[in-house]
Amino acid sequence: MVLAGAAVAALAAGALTATTANASQETPTAKTLSADSAARLATKVTSQIKGDAGSYYDAAARKLVVNVTNQAAKEKAEAAGARARIVEHTMAQLDSAKDALTAKNIPGTARAVDVKTNKVVVTADKTVKGAALAKLEKAVKAQGGKAELKRTDGKFTTKIAGGDAIWGNGGRCSLGFNVTTADGKPGFLTAGHCTTAISSWSDSQGGQEIAKSGDGKFPGNDYGIATYTGDTDHPSEVNLYGGGTQAISGAGEAQVGQKVTRSGSTTQVHDGTVKAVNASVTYPEGTVNGLIQTDVCAEPGDSGGSLFAGDKALGLTSGGSGDCSSGGETYFQPVPAALDALGAKIG
Repeated sequence: MVLAGAAVAALAAGALTATTANASQETPTAKTLSADSAARLATKVTSQIKGDAGSYYDAAARKLVVNVTNQAAKEKAEAAGARARIVEHTMAQLDSAKDALTAKNIPGTARAVDVKTNKVVVTADKTVKGAALAKLEKAVKAQGGKAELKRTDGKFTTKIAGGDAIWGNGGRCSLGFNVTTADGKPGFLTAGHCTTAISSWSDSQGGQEIAKSGDGKFPGNDYGIATYTGDTDHPSEVNLYGGGTQAISGAGEAQVGQKVTRSGSTTQVHDGTVKAVNASVTYPEGTVNGLIQTDVCAEPGDSGGSLFAGDKALGLTSGGSGDCSSGGETYFQPVPAALDALGAKIG
């Protein structure tokens, strides 16, 4: 959030990269898939495997990779057209470890299951030190090989202000996606930390009102909705800056490994990759769960902006650390969950 008289930092640094021992080689039967097709296959395959250990999309090879914990499950995944890797921990075990670490509620930390390393990665920002750091190190160690601790030089913050700037009294956010509200009126989605702080919106600084904030949630989640009050054009598209737009036809679920694009009013358009889903971040204001973790950069003013892949709306910019000069890590509120909670639909 960008508020008058307040300086706000950006997102977390460093993409997470590693490999897991016992990774199998690609099988001849592995299908070449689009990200959407891989997501559908992942849902089908993991639901049929006992002890599911998660999956991710290898965008370079255009293959679905499924983690399994035994040979029988490996054979089943490969028969369905996926690549399979035998790993140590099930997704249920990793989710349990992540929940236990989230319950520690230490500000300046984020937690996500990294399916590529088959571990929960806990990231601590520069504000975590002394007794808080010792407490965190002890908690991570207690999870044995299921968790690891990483540091970032940045500071986890929310970022107020798909792309176009929206202005309120004392702050600026970015519009996420235009929607139809539960009562059939035109409106837009943005971050919850925007709508809970600002009640009236304009499309220019000091301009006439175009929308009023409605329901939203922050912390816990980070979504908000505003209803248009003026005669404002509201196409279902995202500003790509430089003269172009991307039409948005509906919402989609982000998948690990998927290539994504973010549009925001401060740094405009940047690309990256989904690193984790169902991540938890403890901001100074409280913990937000169920976030999409990416290596896309963002800066203050980009909050609420659009994360998308092709014509599918994926997320709303929540926060992170770093910036678009040195690189960063950004977290997004998933759009499908926001639409379900608000009773809204894209368009």
